Amino acid sequence: MIQFKNVVSSYDGVTPILKDVSFTIDDGDFVAFVGTNGAGKSTTMRLCNGLLKPDSGEVLIDGMPTTRLRTSELARRVGFLFQNPDRQICCGTVKEELLFGFTAQGGVTPEAEERVDAIIREFGFDPEAEPYLLNRGTRQLLALASIIVMETPVIILDEPTTGLDYRECMKVMEVIERLHKQGTTVIMVCHDMEIVADFAERVIVMTGGKVIDQGPTFQIMRNSETMRAADLIPAQITDISMRLAEQLPSLVSDAFADANTVDEMVAALEAASRKGGVA
Repeated sequence: MIQFKNVVSSYDGVTPILKDVSFTIDDGDFVAFVGTNGAGKSTTMRLCNGLLKPDSGEVLIDGMPTTRLRTSELARRVGFLFQNPDRQICCGTVKEELLFGFTAQGGVTPEAEERVDAIIREFGFDPEAEPYLLNRGTRQLLALASIIVMETPVIILDEPTTGLDYRECMKVMEVIERLHKQGTTVIMVCHDMEIVADFAERVIVMTGGKVIDQGPTFQIMRNSETMRAADLIPAQITDISMRLAEQLPSLVSDAFADANTVDEMVAALEAASRKGGVA
């Protein structure tokens, strides 16, 4: 569990980036943080894994303030993917990069070697390739793989699909979804509301360094007041359903009111279409 309790944070000790932020992320959640640039999302992520400490308030991981946890302890609990992979990659070959976390935590075991070899096969990496000669999308995949291979109970992803084409994006998100289904807590900053709609179970909306709303993904996306306040456009399926609700309120509004996944939303709209003969 990760908890923020009345957190205020700044980079210079004077100008607050986060202003009295509070929320809870339970074990096994898949939460997306959304909002425009400058909303405070990336700062929040750095507080989650202890890269930053709060000026006031508390950030708790499993009930323990991050100010009392050593960096090595935090690294075992929380994996972090930077938005720019070049801030993360530091080794001469792909395999060395994937082994780096184990080396930093005390040594490479046969189990670690097996895990690295498995993820090399899964992602189709050349283990001897030099990371900085890879294209931008592949470097992003490598940085993500170096986090996944450590099998931390929490993974934080700061814009994980930046620089990826559609195929790479779906590969990344399918891997993340599988990890989540296996019990990993996923915390994701994402500007792509279609990805948020497809994968996140819950959304926390930020603007101006504050949390202005949080809840199930489609409940938040259907809240036009929240979307306007955060300058966000909901996922296309949500937008379509809301437009249908305006045109056919007796058919659609009840049908999708409780839908909180893409599949549930599609099923509700199909049911409304059959009921009303909507093409």
